[in-house]
Amino acid sequence: MSVDVEGERSGEMTLAFELDAIRQFDDPATVFEDAREWSRYVGVVSNDTDAVAAFVAEHDLFQDFALGDRDIWLAMEGIRESSDAPRHVFVGTTPEDQRVADATGWEFRRPADVAQAAGWDLETSEQPEPGPLTRLLGRVSARLFGRSDR
Repeated sequence: MSVDVEGERSGEMTLAFELDAIRQFDDPATVFEDAREWSRYVGVVSNDTDAVAAFVAEHDLFQDFALGDRDIWLAMEGIRESSDAPRHVFVGTTPEDQRVADATGWEFRRPADVAQAAGWDLETSEQPEPGPLTRLLGRVSARLFGRSDR
């Protein structure tokens, strides 16, 4: 966390990640650590506050937001009203996340955009093996195109 010489939180923004958005990052702990360099407050929000608590504990993150049992709409509104940072950025993944941001006065960003801007890695998931039908169609297509080229 950025702290000025008087021990006050400093930084240009309050940064909130929707739970599904922070899960897209390869190393959420690094994301939080880096974000604290320029953010006054950093945290995770979701309608499922138990899942947020579990995720925060699993990744040993320091959550600046006390969510209680509020839904995401009330949580985002409350965080916005209590934060004295000049910017409020909400990282989300869905149109609903965008609506929450717009209605509560937050800038909306997607994980890929903030990852690129901050130099964070997104989690890479291996593509699943193709199923039998996909393999069969691939073979048929290859044979058809292979024979037509002769």
